[in-house]
Amino acid sequence: MKQYDSFYINGEWVKSTGSQFGQVINPATEAVVAEVIEGTVEDVDRAVQAAREAFDSWSSTPSSVRADYLRKIANGLQARVDEVALAISNELGSPLQYAKSVQAQEPVEGFNLYADYASLMDQVEHIHNSMVVREAVGVCSFINPWNYPLFQIVGKVAPALAAGCTMVVKPSEITPINAFILAEVIHDAGLPAGVFNLVSGLGPVVGEAMCVHPEVDMVSFTGSTRAGTRIAELAAPTVKRVCQELGGKSPMLITEDVDSDALAAAVNYVVEDVMFNTGQTCTALTRMLVPRSRLDETNAIVKASVEALVVGDPLSDDTFVGPMSSARQRDTVQAYLKIGIEEGATLLTGGLGHPEGLSQGYYVRPTVFTNVSNEMRIAREEIFGPVMCILPYDSLEEGIRIANDTPYGLSSAVWAASKDDGLAIARKIRAGQVYVNGGEYNLEAPFGGYKQSGNGREWGAQALHEFIEIKAIQL
Repeated sequence: MKQYDSFYINGEWVKSTGSQFGQVINPATEAVVAEVIEGTVEDVDRAVQAAREAFDSWSSTPSSVRADYLRKIANGLQARVDEVALAISNELGSPLQYAKSVQAQEPVEGFNLYADYASLMDQVEHIHNSMVVREAVGVCSFINPWNYPLFQIVGKVAPALAAGCTMVVKPSEITPINAFILAEVIHDAGLPAGVFNLVSGLGPVVGEAMCVHPEVDMVSFTGSTRAGTRIAELAAPTVKRVCQELGGKSPMLITEDVDSDALAAAVNYVVEDVMFNTGQTCTALTRMLVPRSRLDETNAIVKASVEALVVGDPLSDDTFVGPMSSARQRDTVQAYLKIGIEEGATLLTGGLGHPEGLSQGYYVRPTVFTNVSNEMRIAREEIFGPVMCILPYDSLEEGIRIANDTPYGLSSAVWAASKDDGLAIARKIRAGQVYVNGGEYNLEAPFGGYKQSGNGREWGAQALHEFIEIKAIQL
């Protein structure tokens, strides 16, 4: 078992001023795989001061030089992809083959993407007697989640580096190991001291200190809506810029006129979307809206699809669904399963208890409720587990209304008889992204939500704008 007692601050590994260690637990085996020191307010202050001292130099570094650093980091991370994937599988429970392809490989692509975007900072617009230029927003605090740990860190760090910002990064205390690997990669790439700083620890201590520090200009947070509102409150007195990617309860609307093959394709698309990463995905299409006339047909396809999924050891090539990230998350999902039963939803498959043969580890049964109404808690609240609700509707107008009847607006999907029909419906859904007829995720497209799903955007060229100040120079 490895012990981490130092943080990466001002270009070197320094001992924390704290004395308490948190345990990183493998959710498949319940074994402790690492101990990580819990940071303090003093650690945060040292990191922020280092970022502040590095800002003037880094922000004035030519964009081509910043791009070169980003590519060096990408290459260093690529060389350690297998190590990163295994670390994330061990600390999160993500199936290894998925951890490698998404959790480890896509962050490499993210650094390369923003190396290409760095030159956008050089754009100058001339408006009559004014010259409009772009400058880095300043020192940033990045507070990250555990479900896509490195991917979410890179979604903040890469555009911030491209823009010329300096930063303090806090990984989730549940999945911190991957962030320490990233810090090692960044150090080996020779990034100037103070540009990137890493402090791990608890949200109420480290996270809150990062939000209130007077030398921090911007806070970016990914996590629950509840925590997001707290962060906004903490940042408000000093009028920091705040970018947040929060919760979701995303709909998938299937139209009545799809043929049987399209219905099967749509159902399998949704099942895979909801169940990968053990349902711990903020964009998961957990509300499937189907015409009442197709409900029985849909139920049969969903049941067969879900029950064919392999639940088990994340290190097995056959596993699609691993354990929940923690005992706490397992207990949360179990509580919602009980709520769904008590609310009168029909349990189509899955349910309470652990999967057969998996008494050890934080496993839950992939579960589908049908005949769900949109007023039920299981249809309105983010469960963050392998749980899907099937909601029948009687007209397309009603289906769209149900899709939009949510406090969230992060993601959504439509499956219609044609892409043109799907596109017309997509324009009526209030969400930051809509997948039409099986569309794929695009790293170069903006990512973010409406309503209580947050504000601002990550990924794509639009993410760079979160880290830019616009200056008008009158000539």
